[in-house]
Amino acid sequence: MQILPFKQVDVFTQKPFWGNPVAVVIGAECVEPAEMQRIAAWTNLSETTFVLRPSSANADYRLRIFSPKQELPFAGHPTIGSAHAVIESGFASPREGKLRQECLAGILDLSVEITETGAKIMVQAPAATAVRISDELLPLLISALGTPLMMNTPPLRVDVGVVWLLVNMEKANAVAALRPDMEALVTISNAAQVTGVTVFGRSDDQASAVHVRSFAPAQGVPEDPVCGSGNASVAAFLKHYDLIKQYGARYYGRQGMQVGRDGQVAVSVDGEKIKIGGYAVTCVEGTLRLK
Repeated sequence: MQILPFKQVDVFTQKPFWGNPVAVVIGAECVEPAEMQRIAAWTNLSETTFVLRPSSANADYRLRIFSPKQELPFAGHPTIGSAHAVIESGFASPREGKLRQECLAGILDLSVEITETGAKIMVQAPAATAVRISDELLPLLISALGTPLMMNTPPLRVDVGVVWLLVNMEKANAVAALRPDMEALVTISNAAQVTGVTVFGRSDDQASAVHVRSFAPAQGVPEDPVCGSGNASVAAFLKHYDLIKQYGARYYGRQGMQVGRDGQVAVSVDGEKIKIGGYAVTCVEGTLRLK
């Protein structure tokens, strides 16, 4: 029997049982990919990660990321939560405030800033590409969301290692009011070949610049509580339409209120570089037993 360290970490929060949970299995060299996928389906979280020794001398550790249905090349909250678990467990340590993570999207640079309230971890997302979707897909998207679209900034298909369909709802209250049709979201996600749909609107609170929601029922995740790649995609959307100046090159995205998991994602845009991150807290710690 194999016994592996296991942590469940809440990400984009400093309060246990808020933010977005990720399951992290540490030292998982003995776990076959098919077993990783079964474990990810069993945890029933939006993502489960497996920490391994790096295959590159340029990385501190290697990470495999699984949704309940498939492996992902990159995801934001699993990256931040796994880095937290890696540091906490001693599997790897920052050097001069830096960590390097190897994953299917390549080797990613992470920064670790020790603040008065804990370690703030930021990651540079893979280079973003953003393109408009075809007009033929717009009726499917409107049907899925159940609301007209704001066509002054048409929806974009944004790839940051994870591919999202981005929709600007303009106002936070419009984001909060959405009651999307999950079956229709699966249809549009498959038709557009995306993970799911992320919507956002300008915040009306004093804590954040935008409110965000991310829906990925095609991946077994009806609503992702606080989505790092979704927030990176929002930044890419704002950059594409030259709206960054309206929000600032550094801002916070707020997400998860509608599912009781209120969290905040720090976002930084510097030229072509988009960084996302925040804090994390371990809520469950133990072992995973494998036959």
